[in-house]
Amino acid sequence: MVRTILHVDMDAFYAAVEQRDRPEFRGKPVIVGSDPKQGKGRGIVATCSYEARKFGVHSAQPISRAWRLCPQGIYILPDMEKYGRISMRMMELLLEFTDSIEQVSIDEAFLDVTGSEKLFGGGPEIARKIKIRIREELGLTASVGVAANKFTAKVASDLKKPDGLVIVPPGQEKEFLAPLPVGRLWGVGPKMEASLRQAGLERIGQIAALSHSDSILRFGKAGAHLWQLAQGIDDRPVLPDEGCKSIGHEITFEHDTADSEVLHRTFLELSEKVAQRLRSNRARARTIAIKFREADFSTFTRRSTLSATVNTAEAIFPVAEKLLKTLLRQGVRVRLIGVYASNLEIETVGKQMSFLNPLTQKDQKLASALDNIVHRFGGGAITRAALVPKKRD
Repeated sequence: MVRTILHVDMDAFYAAVEQRDRPEFRGKPVIVGSDPKQGKGRGIVATCSYEARKFGVHSAQPISRAWRLCPQGIYILPDMEKYGRISMRMMELLLEFTDSIEQVSIDEAFLDVTGSEKLFGGGPEIARKIKIRIREELGLTASVGVAANKFTAKVASDLKKPDGLVIVPPGQEKEFLAPLPVGRLWGVGPKMEASLRQAGLERIGQIAALSHSDSILRFGKAGAHLWQLAQGIDDRPVLPDEGCKSIGHEITFEHDTADSEVLHRTFLELSEKVAQRLRSNRARARTIAIKFREADFSTFTRRSTLSATVNTAEAIFPVAEKLLKTLLRQGVRVRLIGVYASNLEIETVGKQMSFLNPLTQKDQKLASALDNIVHRFGGGAITRAALVPKKRD
């Protein structure tokens, strides 16, 4: 049976939300990320509007370089709690068309709509209906790829952004992919792309033209994977239970620090942000991890898997701080730290969460009260006393 797979990808999600909520930002270069500090900031760009991309700004770019490319841009700190609420509404909207949804990030998802034709029409018709609903109900745009497998649908959704719709008829996957650059293949990073180009393989069709054995001979196990994708073959199913795989926050310090009090307060703040995002996504985490980057860019990660799921700072912070103690060394200056939650359990209708959750009733009430205040008055309306800057003489 031929499947019908959709890949729905919101356009410049964070930046688009800010432009929607602030009409004065529309049509202007908006960069969501860390504070650029007049070109001296040390974080990265989370995402940016299409107006900013014309200047060469892009996601994951150092914020200092973004400033040099586009000093006239509008720089905004991300509001993850707000984005999480909108993401949840988007997923609820998609669930109206099929319950076979695999959310792969806060702003994108795969849908298997093979069984939805009798109710909503074929894949292209469903894609158009979804785009209209997202525009009308969320005030945002999404690009959608329609194909018979996940890989082809993902590539298709990216080709005509923003507000694109690309349909690949079943059986035409190989022809559709052939003229595209090899960098479009999953698993091809900068190094692999350079190796492929050095071998004279610049287009996906050139890899598809190789024999399976020749591809393996040239590139090992990766060659088999690349050859199969180049043929337009991808049998992986949409996995509804996968959901968003992890939620995390990290911060790059303005100045490298060895101050244990600064690290303590920052880990508490990051734990709070992660906890809020977990709750806004109706999720609990069983694994807590930290990221720790020293001044010389040496980077370490540590993780701990718990006996029960958690979603409050009271439960996350002690774990993160314990992990931090395994990495701290006297006098070592720290450039970046992060807190992440994974191994998620998503709360859905009819699915009961673990009975072993150790959260106290007090913690749950506190978390609920915090969420209500933030939802009504915004992220800056309330904070923990431990995070209030101390007055200095």
